[in-house]
Amino acid sequence: MADNQRPPLDVDGVRRDLVGPDRAVRRLDLVDTTGSTNADLLARHAAGEGIAGVVLVAEHQTAGRGRQGRRWSTPARSQIALSLGVDTTGLQPAAWGWLPLLTGVAVVDAVHATTGLQPGLKWPNDILIGERKLGGVLAEMAAPLIVVGLGLNVTLTAPELDEAAPDANATSLLMLGSTMLDRSALLGSVLAELTARIDRWKTFGGADPSLVGDYRRHSLTLGTRVRALMPGDREIVGVATDIGDLGQLHIDTGAETVAVSAGDVTHLRPE
Repeated sequence: MADNQRPPLDVDGVRRDLVGPDRAVRRLDLVDTTGSTNADLLARHAAGEGIAGVVLVAEHQTAGRGRQGRRWSTPARSQIALSLGVDTTGLQPAAWGWLPLLTGVAVVDAVHATTGLQPGLKWPNDILIGERKLGGVLAEMAAPLIVVGLGLNVTLTAPELDEAAPDANATSLLMLGSTMLDRSALLGSVLAELTARIDRWKTFGGADPSLVGDYRRHSLTLGTRVRALMPGDREIVGVATDIGDLGQLHIDTGAETVAVSAGDVTHLRPE
């Protein structure tokens, strides 16, 4: 796709509507190119900068990371790629696991409101249309902060996706036939949904009932037969039955129900 069909982000309206000293986003930085927005915010934190409430958006992310550290790089201005520093002070560690999940819910709601498409969520961090990946979430801890990053494919073409990740079963809003490809509007919608969810999460001290209900409603994993590859190459196969209080995935193996807090999950065909 030609560069003139991928206009740069206009963040002035987003800053005006969503950024302020007493708001969930107190600063929004836009950079042309970076390796990883998550890595940049974590480096700024390590250098002593206060990154709570700071959003970093990149027009071009050259070394983004997917699940299990897989590298992800796409053409400039073809995605929404951002990270947000979230202060967890006052929240029990038990609540932290819901931050990446609520981020997924916020993205799904924003995409639906803006484009009319209805994505779903694959636990723990994939945003899917059917079984094709439209975006993903990556949360990294730097206590008492969490940096939560997300990538959403907007105008990527099939050849570009093949070049970026030949083995990825990915898609984009363009490939799905959406006529709403305004990244600035999408960015505003995503941040509005995300900051509202974070505010409620902090006020409630964890996942409020509406978040739990919305996650279950959007989940493509619950009720599905899955394989979870755990750290140490332990494998669990069974039916995903619920999301626990800490954001874990409950899997019924037939012999027991296992609460999985981290792992690479694959949806399996019914037996």
